[in-house]
Amino acid sequence: MPARLFDAQALLLARRDENRKQSDVAEEVGVSAARVSAWETGRSVPDPEKLPRLAAAVRRDLDQLFPRNGRPDLADLRADAGYSQSATRALTGTRTPGPVAAAENGQRRLSKEYEQRLADAYGVSVDALRRAQERSFGHDVPEPGESSSAQTTSAETGSGVLPATLAGKIAYLLDRMPAPVTDAALAARGNDLVGAEVLTEDLVHDLRTGVVASAPDEVLRALAEALDTTPLMFKSDDAGVERVIAETLVLRSQVAAIAARGGAEAGLSAELLAFIRKEVSKAHREASAPHDHKG
Repeated sequence: MPARLFDAQALLLARRDENRKQSDVAEEVGVSAARVSAWETGRSVPDPEKLPRLAAAVRRDLDQLFPRNGRPDLADLRADAGYSQSATRALTGTRTPGPVAAAENGQRRLSKEYEQRLADAYGVSVDALRRAQERSFGHDVPEPGESSSAQTTSAETGSGVLPATLAGKIAYLLDRMPAPVTDAALAARGNDLVGAEVLTEDLVHDLRTGVVASAPDEVLRALAEALDTTPLMFKSDDAGVERVIAETLVLRSQVAAIAARGGAEAGLSAELLAFIRKEVSKAHREASAPHDHKG
C-alpha cells in the first residue's frame, strides 16, 4: 500500500518557517541533529514511524506535510501512530513482533485478542483496523461512505471483476450498504431472512476477516440475504456470471444515486425504471431461447 511521500525540501522550508533549529527538531523526534540534516538534504529518508513526530516538530499537519495517495494498510496505521514494528510486542503482549509482522505482510491475520489492543494504540476503531488488514492482504477495501472512484474496485472501472476471496467479496458488499453494520447485526438479519439460526457473530467475523475462507451453502445463502445479494456472489467461479453480478451492483449504486438526488423531478423516473425492466426481460428471453444448431 502507499507509504507517505517524504519531501526533504518541504521539511526544510517548514522548519525554517517556524524558526526552529535542527537540534530542536532532533530533540523532539529523538534523533541527532546530523540525522535531521541528512533528511533535509535528501541523503537519507526517515523511517515511516518517525514522520508523525517530525511533522509535529515543525508544527505541520501530517497529511499535508507528508501526504499519502491511497488508503492505509496495517503498516501505515502503525507508522502513523509512531510505533516501530518491534515496539508492537508491548502492545500484543508477545515476545516477538511476529503476529503484527505476519499480518502486515499478508501472511496470517491478527488474532481477535490483539485487535482491540492495536486499535486503541493506533487511535482507530476495530473496524478501521480490520479494513486496513484486508488491504495488507491485497484487498483495497474502501472506507464506509466513500464515494465510488477508480480507486475502489476494478468492477467500478468497467472491468466487472469481483474480489477473488470470500472475505474480499464481503468487504465489497459492505461498502455498498447505506450505513455501517456490525457482525452481530448481519448474523441476526441473515438468520431472520432465511428463517433458521445459521449465522453467528463470530462466524460472520471470521468469514469477513478471512479467518474462515469457505462455508456451506446454507451459510452463504444466509450471508447473501443479509448483504442483499445472491448466493452466486460467493459460489460462482464463472467469470461471465461474476461480471454480470459486479456490473449489476454498480448499476444498482448508480440508480440509487439518481434516486437520491431529490424529488420526483430529479429522482428515478418511471421511464428509466421501465427501460431497465425491459432490458432485463429482453436479456432473459434471449438467454432462455433455444438456439439453432445446424449439423
